[in-house]
Parts: sequence; structure tokens; C-alpha cells
Amino acid sequence: MPFKTVGLVLFSVFLATAGQLMLKTGMNRVGFIDGARISKPLVLVADVLRTWQVLGGLAIFGLSALSWLVVMSRVPLSFAYPFVGITYVLLALFSKFVLHEHVPGARWLGLALVVTGIIIVGKTSAPEPTAAPGAHQAATTTRN
Repeated sequence: MPFKTVGLVLFSVFLATAGQLMLKTGMNRVGFIDGARISKPLVLVADVLRTWQVLGGLAIFGLSALSWLVVMSRVPLSFAYPFVGITYVLLALFSKFVLHEHVPGARWLGLALVVTGIIIVGKTSAPEPTAAPGAHQAATTTRN
């Protein structure tokens, strides 16, 4: 995979990780959502939308999705998607060392298997597709 595409994959994965961390931090501030809170959905939505970490997390997650669209235009999905597993590893590390959550040993073993899978997928070839001649021009003129 060309360096530019690797960079886009990692950029998207890191943004997704940051977005998830901000969402978790924000929801920790919102607090536990039980049946009583769900029974008042407008109040709950207002509480969530007043939490800047949730809004920031959603925005960052949106940027991640946009960068992922670029990735998907360049490589086969079966090649690109396993790299999302990096998010699992990063989130486990941040959960343990930043959020101070308990991460059991079996989960670390599972994450080691995820990393092994990512390495195997990364060693396969995924040539970047070449655009069909005039494809961009045709798409542009079709929209006008």
C-alpha cells in the first residue's frame, strides 16, 4: 500500500480513536443512563447535547468518516477494514492508562490476535485502483 494511503488509513483510525475517547469522556459527565432517564428522552438529549466532549467527539468521528471515504476509494474494503482493528488496540491502551479502566488479561490476548491479523493483512498486496479515463470529468458533468 502506498505511503499516502497508509497515512490516510492511520489518520482515519487515530481520529476515530480520539472521537471515541471524547464520546466516552462526555458520557461519563452525562452519567449512567437508566430507565428513569430514558423515560424523559428530551431531557436526556438536552443533557447529552450540552456536553462539549460529546459534540467534539461526534465532530471528530465525522472527520474520521470523511477520511475513511477517501481510503475506501483507493483500496479494496477487505484490505482496508482490518486496519480499523488498530482502534481496538489504542482504545484498550487509553482505557487502561488514561481512563483507568480494568482491562482483563483475556482482552489483551484478543488484542494481540487482532494485531497479528492486521500484520498479516498488511503484508498482502493491495494495489491502488486507477481511475477510468474521464471518470472524474463524467461524474462532474453528470452533476451539472
